[in-house]
Amino acid sequence: MLKSKTRWMVQKTRQDQIERLAETIQVTPLVASLLVNRGLVEPEEAKAFLYTEQQEFHDPFLFDGMERAVNRIRRAIEKEEPILIFGDYDCDGVTSTTVMMKTLRELGAQVDFYIPNRFTEGYGPNEGAFRHAHEMGFRIIITVDTGIAALHEAAVAKELGIDLIITDHHEPGPELPLAEAIIHPKLINGTYPFHHLAGVGTAFKFAHALLGSVPDHLIEFAAIGTIADLVPLKGENRLIVQKGLKKLKNTENIGLKALFKMASVEQPAVNEESIGFSIAPRINAAGRLDSADQAVQLLLSDDPFEAEMMAEEIEQLNKERKELVNAITEEAVRMVEEQFPIAENRFLIVGNEGWNSGVIGIVASKLVEKYYRPTIVFSYDNEKGLAKGSARSILGFDLFENLSTCRDILPHFGGHTMAAGMTLQISDVEELRTRLNQLAHEQLKEEDLIPVTNIDTEVRLADIHLQSIAEMNKLAPYGMDNPKPKVVIHDVDYANLRKIGSDKNHLKITFEQEGSKLDGVGFGLGELTDHISPASKISVIGELSVNEWNNIKKPQIFVQDLSVKEWQLFDCRGTRNLQQLSETLPQEQTKWIVFQQENVIPLQKKIANEQIIWISSAAYAEETVLDLCNVVLFDLPYKKDLLLSLLSGKQTARIYAHFYKQESDFFSTMPTREHFKWYYALLLKRNPFDLKQYGNDLAKHRGWTRETVDFMSKVFFELDFVTINNGLITLNKNVPKRDLAESFSYQKKQSQIQLEKELLFSSYPQLKNWFDQVIHGAVKLEEAESKNGLKKVY
Repeated sequence: MLKSKTRWMVQKTRQDQIERLAETIQVTPLVASLLVNRGLVEPEEAKAFLYTEQQEFHDPFLFDGMERAVNRIRRAIEKEEPILIFGDYDCDGVTSTTVMMKTLRELGAQVDFYIPNRFTEGYGPNEGAFRHAHEMGFRIIITVDTGIAALHEAAVAKELGIDLIITDHHEPGPELPLAEAIIHPKLINGTYPFHHLAGVGTAFKFAHALLGSVPDHLIEFAAIGTIADLVPLKGENRLIVQKGLKKLKNTENIGLKALFKMASVEQPAVNEESIGFSIAPRINAAGRLDSADQAVQLLLSDDPFEAEMMAEEIEQLNKERKELVNAITEEAVRMVEEQFPIAENRFLIVGNEGWNSGVIGIVASKLVEKYYRPTIVFSYDNEKGLAKGSARSILGFDLFENLSTCRDILPHFGGHTMAAGMTLQISDVEELRTRLNQLAHEQLKEEDLIPVTNIDTEVRLADIHLQSIAEMNKLAPYGMDNPKPKVVIHDVDYANLRKIGSDKNHLKITFEQEGSKLDGVGFGLGELTDHISPASKISVIGELSVNEWNNIKKPQIFVQDLSVKEWQLFDCRGTRNLQQLSETLPQEQTKWIVFQQENVIPLQKKIANEQIIWISSAAYAEETVLDLCNVVLFDLPYKKDLLLSLLSGKQTARIYAHFYKQESDFFSTMPTREHFKWYYALLLKRNPFDLKQYGNDLAKHRGWTRETVDFMSKVFFELDFVTINNGLITLNKNVPKRDLAESFSYQKKQSQIQLEKELLFSSYPQLKNWFDQVIHGAVKLEEAESKNGLKKVY
C-alpha cells in the first residue's frame, strides 16, 4: 500500500454525452471527456471553444459608459488637455497602464501615468494623489484595474473639477462612484456580454473603442495581464490570450524582449506557463519591492540600452523578492513548528515586524502548500500598532464569510472565498487567531485537511497516443476555469522503475496495460521508488505530453502522484545494512517483528527508536495489531504457526521480509532414518560412547558434520533413548519404541528446513504468493464458497 499525497477528486461525466460529442465533432474520447467536464456539452459550443480562428471580439460600445468616455477623451485630445492614467502596482495594473499609455500616445494625447506606492499609499486611488494631480494641471484621470470602490476619491475629483473615467473589473459594490464614465464588465444591469475580463482586458476594450478597430499591436500586453490576474480563460479572455501568445512569439517590443532574455525564455516557445511563471512574476516584483513605474517604463521603452538596464534592475528585484520570500517563509515555518503546531491549529496565523508586506501573500500561499491549513501572514508596524495581513484558504473554508464574523476587530478587510487582505490592531491578532481557529475546528473535518487534486478524467493506456494528445492541446491556453488536463490511470503494471537525475531525486517509469505502454517522469518523486514493490499495480495521476528525442515522438505522462491500493511485499532477504533499511522505511506505523528472543537486544542496538515486538507465542501473535501497518519480519520463526497467527486475515500495508538466520538449516544435513539406525547400532556396540573424544572421528568416518552427530545425539536424548553426561552418551535400557518426529529438535529442524525453503530461498513471486494465501486465504475461500452456492457454517 502506498497512500497518495493528496485526495484525488475525479470529475464524474456521463458516458453518453462523451460518446455523442466525440462522434459529432470527430474528436477522441479523451478530448470529448475534457470538453464535457468544462461544461461544453453541445457540439456548437465545443467547436467554438476548440476553433477560435474565425471568432471576433465583441463591440466595445456594448459597455455602458463607453461612448461617453470615448467622446470625453477625444475632446481632451483636440483641446490638448493633459490626461493622467492611474494604475495599480501588480502585473494586471502595469499592463493596463501600458495599453492606455500606448493608445493615447498613438492618438496624439498629452498623457502620463501614476501608480501608487504599495507601502506608503496602498491599493487604489487616494485623495492625496488626486489633489497632487490637480496641482500638476490634470483635469482628466483614467483609472485602470482599480477605482470601482473609490467613492470618496471620486467625490474629491468632482470637487476639484477633475473628470474621472473608471475602468476596472473588481467586484462593484452596491454604490458606484460618481464618475464621468464607468467602464466595467460586471455592472448590475450592464449590457456587455462577457463579464470576466481582467483589468487589462477592460483597458484593451477601451483602446479598441478609441482606435476604432481591434488593437492587435497591444494584444500581447493584454495577454500577459490576463494570464497574470488568473481570470477565467474562456470567452474573450481565451481569445485575448490565444492571439496575444501568437503575437508574443514574434514581438518587437524592446522591453519584453529584454525581459525574455533575463528570464531565459525562448521567444518562439512562449506559452501561458512561461508568462505565468517567468514574465509575470518579474513584472510583479517591481511593485512588490519598489515602484511599479519602472515596469511600465520598461514596456514603453524604445531604447534597447535603456530597456536592458531596466530589465536587469527588475531581474535583481525579482531575485531579491525570491530571497525575501524564502527567508520569511523559513522564519514563518519555524514559528509554526515551535509555537503553533498543526496538530493544535487548524487555522495558522503568523506575523513579525519587518516582514515585507509586498510578499506576505506569497508566503501565505507557501504555508498553505506546506501545511494545508487556512493561513494569514502579518507584517507588523509596532510604531503604529497595526498588523497588515494577507490570507489564503483551502477548500471547505470560506475566508470572506469567516472573516466577516470578526468585523468588530477587522476595521479594514476585503477579499473572497480563497484569498483576503486586512489591517487591524496588533493587540487584536491573538483574538483573531482564537476565533478563526475555533471556526476552523467547527467547519473542517480531518479529511478536509488533506490537499485535493482535481482530476479531469480516468483513461486507459490504449487511449493515450499522439493523436489524442495533439487534439487535447487544442484546449490550450490553460488557466482558470480551463486548467491543464490531469488524468488518472488506475491499477496498471509497471517496468523500469528507477531514480534519475544528478541527485537521484526524480522518477522514471514505464506503465504497462493490456499490451499498451506509456513512459512517465516524476520530478521530485525519486524517493517513491523505495516504496513501490515489484509486483504492485499502480494508480497514477499526471499531465499528458509528447516526448521528442532523436526525431522520435512518443506519448508520456508527467507524474504528479502515485498510489498502490493493495498490500506490498518488499524483499529484504540478505540485506545487511539494517540502518539503511530503517531509514528508508516510513516511520509512522512501522513495526519490527522478532520471533527469536535472543535477537531483540542486538536489533535494538542497530535501529534505535523503532517499535520492536517479540512474538513469544501464537496467542500473542494473533493479538498483535498490524492493520495498515508496515511490518518488518526481522527473523524466521521456529515454526510456521507463529507467522500464520501473526498475519492471517490482517490488512497490513506493507511487509518487509528480512528473515535473518545466523545459521541455515536448509543447507545442513538432515539425517535420514538409516542414519539414525546406523548410529543407534554403533551406540549398542560401544556403549557408553565418549562424544568429546570420538565425536569428530565418527563424523569424519561417516562423512557427516560434527553438527549432525550432535543433532542425532540430542534427538536420542529427547526421546529418552540415551543419557548424556559431560559428553558421555549412554543407552537407556528397556525404552519403548518412539517415532523420531516426537523429538522437539527433530520437529524444529524439519520445520526450519521447510520454512527456509518456502520463505528464505523461494523466488519473489513464490514468496508473494505464499503471503497472499496467508493474508487473503480466508477471504478467497469464502468468496469461492459463495460463488459455488456454499454457505460456511461457524
